[in-house]
Amino acid sequence: MLNEFKEFIAKGNVMELAVAVIIAGAFGTIVASLTGDVIMPIVGYLFGGADFSSQFILLSAPEGYEGSMTDYAALKEAGAAMIGYGALITTIINFIILAFIIFLLVRYANKVKEATEKKEEAAAEESAGPSEIDLLIEIRDSLKK
Repeated sequence: MLNEFKEFIAKGNVMELAVAVIIAGAFGTIVASLTGDVIMPIVGYLFGGADFSSQFILLSAPEGYEGSMTDYAALKEAGAAMIGYGALITTIINFIILAFIIFLLVRYANKVKEATEKKEEAAAEESAGPSEIDLLIEIRDSLKK
């Protein structure tokens, strides 16, 4: 079993997967920044200038909490029961952006793969020479003469 595991790890697919996971993590950070620093401020501006990602409904404040009842970060750190609908909407927008970009990448990869397959088929047809039908027609014509 240990040898099988070593063979599995040594295969290129595992290394490609590891690279993909690392790149996806970095790309997720970029998308989060795009959403948090560019898109959500525009949405907040359109909806009255509020920081949309910090919108919440306070269900109950923790005992002994004396901070601001409108500070999302402070309430969250104190352990208040609240519904952070702004953070949810921000996360959904992150997901939609990421899914769209992945869709574009897969679409591009499929087009490249399709073009490569067409080139390979054309090259195979050119190098194959005449088909059986062409040869039979040629033999038939030779026999007629």
